[in-house]
Amino acid sequence: MADIRITGRMVNFSRITFDTNDHDVIRQQLSNILNEGSYQGTLVIIDSTVEQELIALIQLLVSLGLQPMAVIDGILGNEARAIQFPVLPADQPLQRIKATTEQVAIVEKPATAPASSSSETKKPLNKIAVAHITSYHDEILRTGQSLVQDNGDIILKAGMNSGSEVIASGNIHIYGTVRGRVIAGAGGHAAARIFCQSLEAELVSIAGTYCVADDIPKHVVKKPVHIYLNEKQELEFEAIEL
Repeated sequence: MADIRITGRMVNFSRITFDTNDHDVIRQQLSNILNEGSYQGTLVIIDSTVEQELIALIQLLVSLGLQPMAVIDGILGNEARAIQFPVLPADQPLQRIKATTEQVAIVEKPATAPASSSSETKKPLNKIAVAHITSYHDEILRTGQSLVQDNGDIILKAGMNSGSEVIASGNIHIYGTVRGRVIAGAGGHAAARIFCQSLEAELVSIAGTYCVADDIPKHVVKKPVHIYLNEKQELEFEAIEL
């Protein structure tokens, strides 16, 4: 019997892109983001648009409860190789396009509760107003194009070509054939969902849990589909009966 086995599994990971090398700023902003969701132990890939002290950055991420697993090749590539830290190939550049139109709604969210070990009666949290944006796009998303909404949902009134990409922090609705990459719940929103009229995607992902084309259940391919995370944080593909 062989002493080595190679197996595959769904991996929950997130990509963090840094536009600053000020680690105090990084700690503050990441702490705010991490307090809004369940990220403890999340595997992360590091990307950066500026020079970084990589070892210190890795230590910072670990101290926040994240698990750095690799860097994207580029500015940090040589520094990562010098310490034998994994390096992943850089993405092919995509053209980020603007949605045809956007609708902004102001919603209230509870403010983050301060950490406290006091046994005093907890007071109701104050609420803060935040903008939730829904992006509407009328035209088919073409190869090499990327549509991103960092603060809400995306609704595509047409489909997507292969080699295109749609990313939303919230839900994604696509009223057409999906042949590109569909990423909902970017940033860890596990309640996000994907709806599409015909599923032929290269990749689908919700909150970092992803599935590539070869692993999409055959009974939902080219069918209307509802995709969500189940209680085990696994992707569920549910055919929609029209």
